[in-house]
Amino acid sequence: MIELERRNGRPLRIGHRGAAALAPENTLRSFRAAIEAGVDLVEFDVIEIADGSLVVAHGPGDVGPDTPTLDEALRFFVDEAPGIGLHLDLKLTRREQDVVGAICRFDLAGRSFVSSYYLGTARAVAAIDGGVRVGLTIPRRIFRISDQGRGAPLGRLALWTLRRVTPPLVRPLLAVTRAHDVVLHHSLVTRSSVRAAHARGAAVVTWTVDDPDILARVAEAGVDAVVTNDPLIFTSTLET
Repeated sequence: MIELERRNGRPLRIGHRGAAALAPENTLRSFRAAIEAGVDLVEFDVIEIADGSLVVAHGPGDVGPDTPTLDEALRFFVDEAPGIGLHLDLKLTRREQDVVGAICRFDLAGRSFVSSYYLGTARAVAAIDGGVRVGLTIPRRIFRISDQGRGAPLGRLALWTLRRVTPPLVRPLLAVTRAHDVVLHHSLVTRSSVRAAHARGAAVVTWTVDDPDILARVAEAGVDAVVTNDPLIFTSTLET
């Protein structure tokens, strides 16, 4: 099972949809850009399209001529990126066995981290004896919180409250889903939430961080891995 632990005192860097700031997202070109930028893992979305195929895209409207199938993406990591980890974010339900089966067919279970914000999907993947690591994503948008616009004051108060209720939620959510780790939106990351996860033996992966100040904050909070559109911000922020 892949390890999600800091290396040389810094969080792992995970390229978001490859490296979405450097090349078209969720494409093999973007995967290559992420690897050239020095990522430890490449994150990409997996969806099911109308004909039942599993492809790498954030949603059906994002499917285009450069969209790889799941098998093509997995083959890439076998042929071109043997030392890089995979972070598959599942935007689907009911196809968990097919996804894990594909990962195992390419002998990539030991390099794969699978996450989802669907509790049922995370639980289903964790229940499969496939040897993949599983993360439960906790995005703040499901709480309809915004700290911008006319509702900003109320949104900031709600976010303040949510940051404080997240740590006690970590344990029951991990227990219900049997996930190994938590994937937190960066606005929910605090030292308390990281400690709560670590107390359960869970790693904390945070997303999507493109601001050097936010990167420095979440790194200081103790997160284990950071998902970013631009992996190059690590160089200027954490490796000086």
